[in-house]
Amino acid sequence: MLVVLKQNAKEVGQEAARIVAGAVRSNPSIVLGLATGSTPLGMYEGLVSLHKNSGLDFSKATSFNLDEYLGLAPENPQSFHYFMHSNFFSQVNFSSERVHIPSGALRSNYSEYCERYENEIRKAGGIDLQVLGIGRNGHIGFNEPNSSLASRTRLKELTQETIEDNRRFFPQGEEIPECAITMGIGTILDARRILILATGKSKADAVAKAIEGPISSSVSASALQLHPDVIFILDEDAASTLTQRDYYRRVLELTKKYTPEKLA
Repeated sequence: MLVVLKQNAKEVGQEAARIVAGAVRSNPSIVLGLATGSTPLGMYEGLVSLHKNSGLDFSKATSFNLDEYLGLAPENPQSFHYFMHSNFFSQVNFSSERVHIPSGALRSNYSEYCERYENEIRKAGGIDLQVLGIGRNGHIGFNEPNSSLASRTRLKELTQETIEDNRRFFPQGEEIPECAITMGIGTILDARRILILATGKSKADAVAKAIEGPISSSVSASALQLHPDVIFILDEDAASTLTQRDYYRRVLELTKKYTPEKLA
């Protein structure tokens, strides 16, 4: 596990864009796992800029999004379909046939649909690089506390804390979804490489538990300790309760010196 410490959210987005861009250049047919929310916005802005100004090519890449609210049609401005197309896909040369986002319009047969989503990931050869954010309660995707560490893509009920955290994204008075389709923790851990971003003091406790705490289903992000290739990119606020910040800085410098491809 590498922990990359940055000064602020802008630097977190820039660093994430640099790593993702390097991975795309190294493997133009890369399979990306993508996340939504306010934290990765800077990363998407950086990738769009690299596409427009430096010719970063996504034409052969494939993507699978982590999750989607149940009950929201793709054209709903609060849906993750809308977020991804507005902030990324519409501004780069990603083939629409290679974009996969869970459907929020389902009304039945959830288990069958989720198994098909898993099968599509397997047919694509698995996810090469998975991008994640982290919730205040330590969730990744919508794998709320006490999710099975072996879980696969499924329908998941959201906790009240997550619902309240997401309220700011919805117009006042609009009903907030209480369920979502999400990749499972086991699905996420199958990715060959994982990049997780966190900014702000509200994420500090969750980040510390994920990196330095015990592996526990009560903090689903702690399962990332089981993965052989994870990079956390944190701003100073998100890293503020880590106890080993100097150690992480030293490890990062050694990694750059001896294995610079880790941060390509």
